[in-house]
Amino acid sequence: MLLRLDKRDTRPLHEQVAGVIRRAVAEGECRPGDRLPSARDLSQALDVNVNTVLRGLRSLRDDGLLEFRRGRGVTVAQGADERSGLLNQVHALVTEAARLGYNRTDLIEMIRGIP
Repeated sequence: MLLRLDKRDTRPLHEQVAGVIRRAVAEGECRPGDRLPSARDLSQALDVNVNTVLRGLRSLRDDGLLEFRRGRGVTVAQGADERSGLLNQVHALVTEAARLGYNRTDLIEMIRGIP
């Protein structure tokens, strides 16, 4: 798995880490059940602190894309390849809404109003 961060990206590093892994899943480079390299190896490859990598991995776990298993490390969750595309769209929507002056609560209310 070849991962690189864009040095011009202004997002926090942990979000960038999560983004490159999310992209690897979306593009099929990492498939459900695949084991990811260790956080230490990822931190060295991306040239960031291991805690930054762990924060990004936890975010992906919370989104349901990764599973942390004792003794097996971090693996791509079943169905992650399907969720990844949808999550990318949700993130894009949240970003665009923020650009237009809407917050997450506003978006949730808009979604609730859709029949």
